[in-house]
Amino acid sequence: MTRDGLHHPWPEAPEPGTARAVAPGVLWLRLPLPMALDHVNVYVLEDDDGWTVVDTGLDTRTTRRAWEAALTGPLADRPVVRVIVTHHHPDHVGLAGWFVTQGAELWTTRTSYLMARMLLLDEQDRPTDETLAFWRAAGMPGAMLAERAASRPFNFADCCAPLPLGYRRLRDGDRLRLAGRDWSVRVGNGHAPEQATLWSEDVVLAGDQILPNISPNLGVHATEPEADPVAEWLESCARLARGAGPGHLVLPGHKTPFRGLPLRLSQLEQNHRRALERLEAHLARPSTAVECFAPLFKRGIGAGEYGLALSEAMAHCLHLWHAGRVTRTCRADGAWIWQRAAG
Repeated sequence: MTRDGLHHPWPEAPEPGTARAVAPGVLWLRLPLPMALDHVNVYVLEDDDGWTVVDTGLDTRTTRRAWEAALTGPLADRPVVRVIVTHHHPDHVGLAGWFVTQGAELWTTRTSYLMARMLLLDEQDRPTDETLAFWRAAGMPGAMLAERAASRPFNFADCCAPLPLGYRRLRDGDRLRLAGRDWSVRVGNGHAPEQATLWSEDVVLAGDQILPNISPNLGVHATEPEADPVAEWLESCARLARGAGPGHLVLPGHKTPFRGLPLRLSQLEQNHRRALERLEAHLARPSTAVECFAPLFKRGIGAGEYGLALSEAMAHCLHLWHAGRVTRTCRADGAWIWQRAAG
């Protein structure tokens, strides 16, 4: 047991290009990411007809080399026949199209597929007016806004291989037979729309819906500037908890596999509820979203984390606003000013 009350059977991750068996027919691989969260976990399921890859990493030379080492090493005895993508974020879908060109079939939820396809096609050399307005509404400082306005933004096309025209849709409640187990697809929301998690009697493939040690980012973006992902995620936590058992081995998209799923779902929910309470108290003084970093995160936010922090601060302010717990007014420069509701 660790201080968080969870049991982590393997505190050390496998090296890139290698694989570790974590359950009969289930292998764990770790791939590097060029960011503060410097890795993503992917999993490979063994069947007679070939391997099923669950999530893929970014499309970078480093990631392809790691996969090539695995495919000519521990995975060399059979082909990859399908790729399951839990959600549309690039560290999970980035190389799905690359596997498809080698003969694999893509399985994912409809929203994950459509979001990834849309974002791949929406390549931008500079941020759009809508994006600039959203950053301004969050209270991004003027100098940072000007710098980002003149810079190429993050593009899916920079780190994701093209996706195929067709895919197999995963729906909530679908039953799959993989790696000698019956799996049930259970869809979660909040971190990403319609994120697929796979549940068997003893193993849960959780993607980024359920993480140890850290909370999934719950962000609002210019594409849906009044969304409430916090409400969607809290609902998902409560719903998924109904099928969670302490003996489940949870295989997350980041950090290390763990047991203690009911406790972790409770921790995640309570962490966000406490953050919302701190935020509501902070908003006794009118503030922009970026002026709410301290009560939400309780630590400094660096340049590499700023965009995620901004999107998450906006999400939490919007959640309180949708619930009628705060009000907002638009400042002359376009920034929303949030304030705790009277009474």
